[in-house]
Amino acid sequence: MANKISFPIVIIILVILFWGSAIAGGRRLYPLRTQSSDITALPSFSTEGICSSLVKTQGYACEEHLVTTVDGYVLSVPRIPVGRSRGPRGNRPPVLLQHGLFMDGITWLLLPPSQSLAFLLADNGFDVWIANTRGTKYSRQHISLPTNSSDYWNWSWDELVAYDLPATFQYVHDQTGQKLHYIGHSQGTLIALAALSKDQLLNMLRSAALLSPIAYVSQMTSPLAKNAADNFFAEYLYKLGIFEFSLRGDAVIQFLKDMCKKPGIDCTNLLTTFTGPNCCLSPSIVNIFLDHEPQSTATKNMIHLSQMIRQGTIAMFDYMNIDENTRHYGRPTPPVYDMTRIPNSLPLYLSYGGADALSDVKDVQRLLETLDDHDGDKLVVQYRNDYAHADYVMGENAKRDIYEPLISFFKLQ
Repeated sequence: MANKISFPIVIIILVILFWGSAIAGGRRLYPLRTQSSDITALPSFSTEGICSSLVKTQGYACEEHLVTTVDGYVLSVPRIPVGRSRGPRGNRPPVLLQHGLFMDGITWLLLPPSQSLAFLLADNGFDVWIANTRGTKYSRQHISLPTNSSDYWNWSWDELVAYDLPATFQYVHDQTGQKLHYIGHSQGTLIALAALSKDQLLNMLRSAALLSPIAYVSQMTSPLAKNAADNFFAEYLYKLGIFEFSLRGDAVIQFLKDMCKKPGIDCTNLLTTFTGPNCCLSPSIVNIFLDHEPQSTATKNMIHLSQMIRQGTIAMFDYMNIDENTRHYGRPTPPVYDMTRIPNSLPLYLSYGGADALSDVKDVQRLLETLDDHDGDKLVVQYRNDYAHADYVMGENAKRDIYEPLISFFKLQ
């Protein structure tokens, strides 16, 4: 019987994983602004990135696109325009894939090509676009701010709603001349729900699929996430001047990879304390995961997510100061994202798991209650009792259980 890594050991490893990188690279970051006259125009295309490393090597055509947000962040958006058979492009409906927290666009390519959602969509006649959030490996450019400045990391998921998602949507819409299908996982669902509640993106959207939907998170059972929020861990780091929240230390990553190669060690349990007990991960997927993930986010973003866990609301970032909130929002408390404002006629596909410690069943059911008035033929809800958070993007059975029904849903739209 395979050895199990105990709960305390998982905690210790993850704490070392964070502090090994935070202490090594977590020096105070200072604003380093470049004068506008020094800014060089950035190209719309990039020659290096996910395409060359993970897509073309599998025999698929791929293009590297760069999208610049209104607030100056330059985002990598690889495109897989056709399937492996290289048929005509025609008017393939575009699909935008948006990853979750601590991940990047490689999320959708971690499984073998016959099982990865990005490749499956391309082979099923879709024009696939893969988003990469600001601060991740391939989206670390800015028109004026270097990544070692505190200003670069001065954002939370509010800015992903206000800037990253609209810029990426608009770019894909302009390039294809068509409305988009959207697929989000984890934080990728949160920013979509928030945007839709503010009537954003609707004129460019055909339908949306939300995997492990995150909206309300007060019932979250992940001990790692819950304890970090309850103990104000991110706020403490921010006060220390650590504005980039990175879980990736090279020495620790190599240690984990070496450990996971040892006979009898099932490293899928490394994820359990954070995600819940995933049902369907292959032991080999952890080494592939560690080759590319986890990715950085802003410490301010972690503070925002922690506020949601503690307060049980879906609201904008709370500066915990009446004057600061009033300066940013014109009111003493942050505005709330009202889920009941999502249009009832928008085709939605929601899939959630009974073992998910981040997208807890009670929280998802609370979200579904806000969608009670949704048109019956426009809302598909799938529940997988055995699925946890990582199964949706790394599970061996995800193609059969999740992706094939999702693709059928898109084709009906």
